[in-house]
Amino acid sequence: MSSRPSRVSLFWGSLDGGGVEHMMLALAEEFLGQGVDTDIVLMQKEGVLSENVPPQARVFDLQAQRAAVGPLALARYLRYRCPPVLLSAGYTNRIALLARTLAVAPTSIVISERNNLTASNSNSRLPDWILNRLSGWVYPLADQVIAVSQGVAEDVSQTLGLKESVEVVYNPVVGPQMLELAEKPVEHSWFLDASIPVILGAGRLVEQKDFSTLLRAFAKVRKTRQARLVILGEGEKRPILEYQARQLGIRDHVWMPGFVSNPMKYMADASVFVLSSRWEGLGNVLIEAMACGVPVVSTDCPSGPAEILEDGSYGRLVPVEDPSELAEGIEAALDGHVDPAPLSALDRFRRDRVAEQYLDILGSVA
Repeated sequence: MSSRPSRVSLFWGSLDGGGVEHMMLALAEEFLGQGVDTDIVLMQKEGVLSENVPPQARVFDLQAQRAAVGPLALARYLRYRCPPVLLSAGYTNRIALLARTLAVAPTSIVISERNNLTASNSNSRLPDWILNRLSGWVYPLADQVIAVSQGVAEDVSQTLGLKESVEVVYNPVVGPQMLELAEKPVEHSWFLDASIPVILGAGRLVEQKDFSTLLRAFAKVRKTRQARLVILGEGEKRPILEYQARQLGIRDHVWMPGFVSNPMKYMADASVFVLSSRWEGLGNVLIEAMACGVPVVSTDCPSGPAEILEDGSYGRLVPVEDPSELAEGIEAALDGHVDPAPLSALDRFRRDRVAEQYLDILGSVA
């Protein structure tokens, strides 16, 4: 067994409300709770999760507004702090590996791929071949590559032709505060009226999450029964989604409150949770919903949902971008034909367990 590192650095983009930010903050909190000195290094120290930063962590703001200036900014940090090991997640992986080369630093670099590389590349402003060429050049420089799901691991290996093994470590989602957060009351009247079921979605309002298909599915559900739809999250697609809700005639039955700091309380009171994504890395919101005891319906997108739901054992899987199948899955859940997942299904995603796995890996390369 590897020795535990006494000091680690965690590097990612900002403190926005996405999955990377939540998971890296969770790791920071777990590491600090286990006595590991932890630096948080950010491209920009801004975002809605600013108050969630553990007070014991040292925070370094690189003030890098563009990815192009990230390698030089991080190289300065590496020369200044000389951390034994740095864990990067998401788009900053390439920056971390380039920065170490520029700094000529002895720091070991572990990168965590959080998304399906093929799908997320296709949504980038840069052509796939440029991103793949760059990733294929720098990723082999990492001391260890971690993927958040088996699907992501296979995609990274195949896309980049990595000869070294990619280790799978799930996200640290389930923690001791989750039950307390789930028990908080929801003030909105829709959650106080048990006669009309509430369908819940959550995530950034972006193309990846495909809430457009969820709206179309909900419109089909509304043709046969009373129901309401709540979508938690904020993003660039809000005007399009609001316009679509009006066009579908469901505007008065859809509520999009924006970013919420505690989505668990909404999940606990919902009738069914729906993930409608075109792609994912893992799908943290599915795990959160399962922990809240709500039935879940998800697209069988690459990668993650099928692993979380054990190929449909713990929820309903439906095809991507298919509003009819998604509507059928929602109706099945509302009719009681989709059971909530057992607590044993969540052990893989416990924060303490995942933190130990990360510390083992970080310690083995430091």
